[in-house]
Order: sequence, then C-alpha cells, then structure tokens
Amino acid sequence: MVSPFDLNLRHLGAIPAIVRLGNMSAAAEASNLSQPALTQGLAKIERQLGVKAFERAPGGMIPTPEGRLIAARVDAAFGHLTQATRYAGRHRRGFNRPERLMTATQLRSYLALADAGSFVDAARATGWSQPALHRAVRDLEQLFASPLVERRGRGIALSADGRAVARGIRLAASELAAAIAELRPDQSMTGRLVVGAMPLSRAWLLPRAIAKLLAEAPGATMAVVEGSWSELVEPLRDGEIDIMIGALRAEIPVGLDQQPLLEDRLAVLARHDHPLAAATALTRAELARYPWIVGPVGSPIRAHWERLFAGDSPPPQPVECGSVITIRGVLAQSDCLTLLSTDQVAVEIAAGILKPLTFADPELVRVIGLTARSDWRPTGLQQRLIEILRRTGEEATSGNRIVEQAK
Repeated sequence: MVSPFDLNLRHLGAIPAIVRLGNMSAAAEASNLSQPALTQGLAKIERQLGVKAFERAPGGMIPTPEGRLIAARVDAAFGHLTQATRYAGRHRRGFNRPERLMTATQLRSYLALADAGSFVDAARATGWSQPALHRAVRDLEQLFASPLVERRGRGIALSADGRAVARGIRLAASELAAAIAELRPDQSMTGRLVVGAMPLSRAWLLPRAIAKLLAEAPGATMAVVEGSWSELVEPLRDGEIDIMIGALRAEIPVGLDQQPLLEDRLAVLARHDHPLAAATALTRAELARYPWIVGPVGSPIRAHWERLFAGDSPPPQPVECGSVITIRGVLAQSDCLTLLSTDQVAVEIAAGILKPLTFADPELVRVIGLTARSDWRPTGLQQRLIEILRRTGEEATSGNRIVEQAK
C-alpha cells in the first residue's frame, strides 16, 4: 500500500490548484511547474492511489469526488507545513514558501531523525546511510535558514524551530495517510488508531469501546498510549496520537477541542477496615482528620479536592500521585483517604480491600470525554470509534460497571 511520502509533494500540492482553476495550464503556472510535468505527475499520483482524480473535458478539468477529497486533505497537509515553516522562519529570511520546495525524501528523513533521536538510530530504523540523512536535514536547514538540529555533547536534539517543523511534517503526513485510507472504500474500516488513555478511560470505557470496534472492524489495529493529561497533550498536538480520552479540563488550550462522553461521580475511598469505614453521614471535618492522597496540581480531581476543603484548614497531604496502582497500594496499607472514581478500583471494592465512605457531595462529579485537535478531521475508522465511545458513555451507569468488572 502506498504511504504518504511515496507521493511527489510538488505534484500533490498542485492538485488543489487544478480543482480551484479547472485548468492544467493555469494550475501548472500557479504551481511553478511545466504543464507536461504536472500532467505526468498527476497521472502517476492517480496510478499510485488507484483512483481517477479528474475527468478530462474540453472545458477543463472536472474533479471527481475522489479528487475533491484529495485536494481537501492536501490543502490541510500543506497548511500544517506552512504553519511550521512560518514559525521556523520567523526570525530569519530563508526561501520564499519553503514548504513548496520540500521533497518527500527530506521530510521522511527528518521525521525519522526526530523519532529516533540520533542519526545512528535513524539510519538503523530506515536502512539509509547516515550521510544521506545528514544531507537531507542540511538541505531543510538551508530552506529555512535556521538550525533544526543542535549538537549536545555526543548526541543531538531538535531546536525549537526543529520541533515545530517535526510537528508540521507529522501532521501533514497524517492528513495524507487519511486521504489514502479514505480513497479505499473496501478498506474504510481498516487502518491503525493511536489513542491516548488517561487513568479512568483505561478502567472500562476504552477497553469496551476497543472490543466493540474490533468486532466491527477486524482489520483495524489499535495502539493505546497511557499517561496523564500533561504527558499526552503534546503527542496529541504533534499528531503522534489521534485522540485523548479522560477527564476534561475546565480550560482547554488553543488548538484543541473537547467532547464530553459521560459524567463520573467521585467517591471518598479508604481501606476496608479504616476507622471511618463504618461511619454514616460523614462530615468534612471528620474527613479532614486523616491524611490524603491528592492528585497532581492542575488536574480535575485535585480541583475537586481543593474545593471540598476550601475555606478550612486543609488536611495533611503526604502523597501527591496520579497513578491509580500506587494509590490503591497506599490506601490498602494506611489510614490515607483519596478521591477516586469507584470504576478505577472496582475489583478492590468487590474483593473487600477498599471501601467508598459514606459522604454525600453532589458536586463531586467530573466530566469524562475525548480531546482532539481543532483542525482534525477523522477518517471513517476514527469516526466509528468516536461513535462507539459516545454510545458506550450514554449507556453506562456507575453501578453496573462495578458489577460487570467484579464478575
């Protein structure tokens, strides 16, 4: 199957101009190509993708639905490259519109270096020679008139400009990969999904959604990247993951969108034989007598804890932790309390290791949902996962999730 960097970028970049102008000659001129070169290049792209992008008519070039799809994705891909090049060239004067001068080989080489972290490892991963990789990166630096790679001791690191360029290339490649996937109706439910999973989503929501999706699309593959919001947000921005699932933030950074899936009620949890385990109608004052395990600063669960004890002297917080595994272990062996979803410790509750305390607070609710880039346009497979997540969230109730996991 063809990959994004198997395609000629200059010829790809002319396809939106053909759609817009409806004429090969005008599109070639606008793209700084000769008409014969563009004609041959377009024919090659159509062969590689296995589609007909245009109907050739006496009045000009009429885009097919496939041609319009390609043009939209190519526009988006070059938009990412343009944004990256503007950032990289903001302090220096390089070539005019360097994104139109890049080659697929240069982009593939640079992304391999960014992913591998060294020329040696990039050469090993791609099978290319180190001199070839050096040359491709050097050519890109000349286009931008900016250093993209910095020497640090015996190793290398991407500069700030280099990181911006890597992000633009990765997002552009994602757009082109999406176009390739969408052009194959027989394989519309195949492909690879990469999902960033925060703690609660790993407990039940995402596993259930994955199982349902794979039942419908056995040709699909999934990669789940686990982490906290702060650990996943940059890979999401970079296009390394497609969507992120977990507790939504009150303030979302520019360039990202959130979609709620369900509300999750938090509980005060303790070990099963905690001194407060048998108490009823607990008060905040009683809870404040014991040490707490609190979430990381800035997390929704930490905000709920801070609101719970606002206006009073807060109880001791000897442990700050976002790892559910660690929290469960500390709770089971101490007098500590914590705020957590019962779904995340359903097995421990069913086994009698941990217990939700009797404390009522209607505001102990957080919204669980998905986060994606604002300009992200999902493929058919990605959209189907979103639909399954929504339906699973609508169907879910906290009670039956605990029962099902305990069986």
